[in-house]
Amino acid sequence: MDVQGSVDPGYEAVKDAFVRNFTHRGDPGAAVAVYRDGRKVVDLWGGTKDVDGTAPWAVDTAQIVRSATKGVAAAVPLLLHQRGQLDLDAPVAAYWPEFKAAGKDRTLVRHLLSHRAAVPALDRPLTPAEAADGESGPAAVAAQSPFWEPGTGHGYHAQTYSWLLAELVRRVTGRTIGRWVAEEIARPLGADLWIGLPAEEAGRVGRVGPVEAPRAAGGITLRPKPAVAAAYADPDSLTRRAFGAIDPLPDENDPGYRAAELPASAGISTARGLARFYAATLGDVDGKRLFAPATVALARTEESAGPDRVLVVNTRFGLGFMLHGPASPLLGPGSFGHPGRGGSLGFADPESGVAFGYVTNGHQKGVTADPRAQALVRAVRTAVDAPA
Repeated sequence: MDVQGSVDPGYEAVKDAFVRNFTHRGDPGAAVAVYRDGRKVVDLWGGTKDVDGTAPWAVDTAQIVRSATKGVAAAVPLLLHQRGQLDLDAPVAAYWPEFKAAGKDRTLVRHLLSHRAAVPALDRPLTPAEAADGESGPAAVAAQSPFWEPGTGHGYHAQTYSWLLAELVRRVTGRTIGRWVAEEIARPLGADLWIGLPAEEAGRVGRVGPVEAPRAAGGITLRPKPAVAAAYADPDSLTRRAFGAIDPLPDENDPGYRAAELPASAGISTARGLARFYAATLGDVDGKRLFAPATVALARTEESAGPDRVLVVNTRFGLGFMLHGPASPLLGPGSFGHPGRGGSLGFADPESGVAFGYVTNGHQKGVTADPRAQALVRAVRTAVDAPA
């Protein structure tokens, strides 16, 4: 396997795991980057740019990262709070009056960020065009009756998170979330990540698609727990309805979808851009820093834990970030970040100073703990734990 890039001494295990992702775990094209204490220590890429193509992955190839976008988007309300522009304990309706409809008047901003807003699905799914138009989605979630009493439990807002967060940011700042990320995060950091892909960057982005994971050792196929499998199979379950809030499923290779500002699912990034973003949440990266120490503490503080009404497993969330746990293992107990369904992953670990980004064009089955990403995380842990 012809892998390009570099690793610093002590991080060779990450390159070994990355190569094995191609030879043993079915990766068609991917990249991984790791920062430690604000300095890049791993930057690797390989395979093909397109899941169904032959052109090689280039140094600047980017891919759609699905729900790993949520972690980037989560930084926006936390930065607004850090700047005194957003009260996390205020009702959402204080900024967005229409949202108080149908019994949601007591839903707090922190409930919206921690998947406790109780609107993970819609009574009428949106078409891809409606999902992307910037108006239909916010109107639909504002009118939607909650599926449980907001604040009393949590369930992953797989798609509706897009319209909840984007509209909150627009009401507070007057800017779309994609513009805010571009102007306040990506451009100052020099990070290649977008919520709403500019037309001039389209040539860098590869085609994504589903790929089958190889059988596990001994020919055993890993299967989900029966309750999880049943939830995904039942068209009336909250699980299916949450993931089906856009129907039919959008074409992720369509230029219009990639240009849409959907912070739940349609962000595009390089691995380097994702890792650089998370590095800047922890400390200085070439003189730029995003989070103050108090905001890092907020990012890693548990807001939701236990049975997830949508994912049907135990999950942990902070304020927009997924936290380390069995459903989504990160580097350690204090890590915060977000996986993307089918593969991609980004996170920060304050204890070790590690920031991690992995992107792929081959989407395997699974929502939160892709085996390729996990192999790389284990290799990073080996490097971090090695004697100095």
